[in-house]
Amino acid sequence: MSNLKVKILYQFPATLSATSKSGLAIQKCMYPPTASDSNHPVTKTISSGVPAPEMFWSGALFLLFLLFSTTVFAQTPMSAAEAKALRTTVKKQADTTTTITSDFIQYKHLDFLSEDIESKGRLAFKAPDRVKWEYVTPFSYAIIFKDQRLYINDAGNKSDLDIGGNKIFEQLSQLITASIRGNLFDEQQFDISYFKKEGHSLVHLIPKDAQFSEFIKAFHMTFNPSGEVTEVKMIEPSDDYTRIVFSNRKTNQPLSDADFDQ
Repeated sequence: MSNLKVKILYQFPATLSATSKSGLAIQKCMYPPTASDSNHPVTKTISSGVPAPEMFWSGALFLLFLLFSTTVFAQTPMSAAEAKALRTTVKKQADTTTTITSDFIQYKHLDFLSEDIESKGRLAFKAPDRVKWEYVTPFSYAIIFKDQRLYINDAGNKSDLDIGGNKIFEQLSQLITASIRGNLFDEQQFDISYFKKEGHSLVHLIPKDAQFSEFIKAFHMTFNPSGEVTEVKMIEPSDDYTRIVFSNRKTNQPLSDADFDQ
């Protein structure tokens, strides 16, 4: 996999298909059909041993990850006591959650476009670390994290990738799981700020790891009063961002291992 070539159009998810025993071709696919891979203004090619981590957190992660309103009014810093109370509430919620299912709407903001790109789908999580991120409109596409592997189903075209032992992808998998559950308050990994906004709690997380911050500048996470994640915003170094809004969330409902098959 050392000669893997990755071509990315800046929108998650990506289409991943095996091209040879030595590599995988990956191309993001949220742009209008008139856009050409070769001349699209945001096409870039990188060479690495694994797919670029940014492709999974638009997402997932990608993750991965979790939602924020673009307005900034009525945002007030929390006191230390309020921040501690929020961490306690979120941790209690995370510790008692074994499964999550939710619908989501994803908004991809690119500075050169006048409107955000919108897609919809479903999320499934099963403790400790199984995640299925499935897009249903405007296309069929699913990403599954389980057993240190990444599985992709692009409208019936299936592929998988071993992500075990890779620092960036291990971090990404952990972040996706933690962000879905809301338990992401690791001050060794992030500089963290806490705010109150319109009856909800807003947490800003800035990665400390220099390599990871090349792909993700910041996470903004919104929690409801029960300590559940309702929105996640992932900001790229370019200040383009992906915002994911969750709805119809259900917790601790039965999910089988088969629910996380390709």
